[in-house]
Amino acid sequence: MAIVGPLHPNDRVFMPSLFHAAIIPVTPYRQNCTLLWCDKTKKGAVIDPGGEIDRLLDAAAEGGVTVEKIFLTHGHLDHASGAAELKRRTGAVLEGPHKDDSFLLDALAENRVVPGFEEAQPCTPDRFLADGDSVSFGEVTFEVLHCPGHTPGHVVFVQRQAKLAFSGDVLFKGSIGRTDLGGGDQAALLHSIVEKLWPLGDDIRFVPGHGPMSSFGEERHTNPFVSDFALGRKSSF
Repeated sequence: MAIVGPLHPNDRVFMPSLFHAAIIPVTPYRQNCTLLWCDKTKKGAVIDPGGEIDRLLDAAAEGGVTVEKIFLTHGHLDHASGAAELKRRTGAVLEGPHKDDSFLLDALAENRVVPGFEEAQPCTPDRFLADGDSVSFGEVTFEVLHCPGHTPGHVVFVQRQAKLAFSGDVLFKGSIGRTDLGGGDQAALLHSIVEKLWPLGDDIRFVPGHGPMSSFGEERHTNPFVSDFALGRKSSF
């Protein structure tokens, strides 16, 4: 796997060939939308198409990628506003988030008053996701973890062989997701990170919803909100 178009020169990972991922920041919020594709089949998926659908389709065409799936981590405007349009233009199957975010997906059109989101559209997934589910494109499969806290229905996608996760707005380099929006729950967010993400291993790198990549180990060591020190836990370092 190779991640191309990194957000920082160090945000580049080379693994045994399995899939590629291009990180494409979109919307005025510079949300990390990702185009993924299977090396063998050239079939791909888009995670969190918040907007700028023409850019995403151009990137897919440039790589010869057929977009067959759309995955949503959660229902906020910068992650999901373009999902309905991308589905319409590609015929891709829309999967995720968890059903508890349906109220956010239903209300996406209300965000058209926000600059940069004038074309936001509500969407209904072909399949809501639950903890323990899996999603796939081509010959690549990701595990699904339900990680509420930032939103009630937030999910995280994990590919253990590649040691890579897509954390949406649950976890960032040096920070965590905000919990002051509708449905936010700080205790649930901390539980999601500590009890669901940390057990995956310190060597898992992750693409957050915004900003540069990091690893679970780095955040356990340094993150001022969820490090072992900050939470009074015995460190593995």
